[in-house]
Amino acid sequence: MTADAPLTPSSHPYDALTPDLILDAMDSVGFPASGRLFALNSYENRVYQIGLDDTSPVIAKFYRPGRWSEAQIREEHDFTRELLAADIPVVAPLEMPSGDTLAEHGGFLFAVFPQRGGQAPDTSVTDTLYRLGQWLGQMHNVGAERPFEYRPAIELLNGIESNNRELLEGNWIPTDLRPAWDSLIPDLVQLCAARIDEAGPVETLRIHGDCHAGNILCRDEQMLFVDLDDCRTGPVIQDMWLLLNGEDTERGAQLGELIEGYEMFRDFNRRERHLIEPLRCYRQIAHCAWLARRWDDPAFPRFFPWFAQPRFWSDQILSLREQLSALQEPAISLPGQY
Repeated sequence: MTADAPLTPSSHPYDALTPDLILDAMDSVGFPASGRLFALNSYENRVYQIGLDDTSPVIAKFYRPGRWSEAQIREEHDFTRELLAADIPVVAPLEMPSGDTLAEHGGFLFAVFPQRGGQAPDTSVTDTLYRLGQWLGQMHNVGAERPFEYRPAIELLNGIESNNRELLEGNWIPTDLRPAWDSLIPDLVQLCAARIDEAGPVETLRIHGDCHAGNILCRDEQMLFVDLDDCRTGPVIQDMWLLLNGEDTERGAQLGELIEGYEMFRDFNRRERHLIEPLRCYRQIAHCAWLARRWDDPAFPRFFPWFAQPRFWSDQILSLREQLSALQEPAISLPGQY
């Protein structure tokens, strides 16, 4: 394209989310905006810090059109507010003057949250993991009280296969790398199925769903769980394994600390350890499919330019080969296990 060539207009729904629309949306639900507007890092939704006339700034989240239904978003809000009512430290949506936590303006569903600061926890600290385990045990007690009606469940094998099918049908994997990719997926599915069989029947309940250190804020010795946008039905180990890092021995010790804190409030089925590597495999392939699914959003080519490059896919194949090896190893061991 030459420098003076006209730009092709984008037709993505977020093109309509202008500053004026955002400020009008805030005014429409009783949050008089001062005009100060600052976009925060968020790819799936659009999130803004918004200054108000007579009080502290708030955070407004405009949900991606078509991703969740209104009923699914309301379940997220209800779950978060249940956790808050149980004195579990979460950032829950604010109640608007209407009494609701969700509103619509200009074709966008949106919610308003209190502004909270902090930094990710240092999960190399034993006491931090123990405390996180305590909070997760209490969170899952609330999660077990009733099921989700509208939000999805984690379906490991179906999820791997459906996300892979989406990548293949979209021709995302370079032609010269397809044989390597295609040879890996059936073996990964087979080994994931074997690990799932080793785990046996496990309880599933309402969980955070994306409980990594970036979704936890620490400040003044306090912890806050944020962003339950991916909450769903799943095994409780999903809210633990993303907090683990390092070699197998280190991860085993870290998981042991989480479980010790967790079991102050709720029993943990240790056979769920067998699900960690299948969950990791699912997450890797789902992440690739998510990028493909969002490629029509102008923000994604701008922030993830490497996704469309062959090097990305060769790296993914290498990573999946490593995952294949991990699935062939025994499940992570806890301290004291032989």
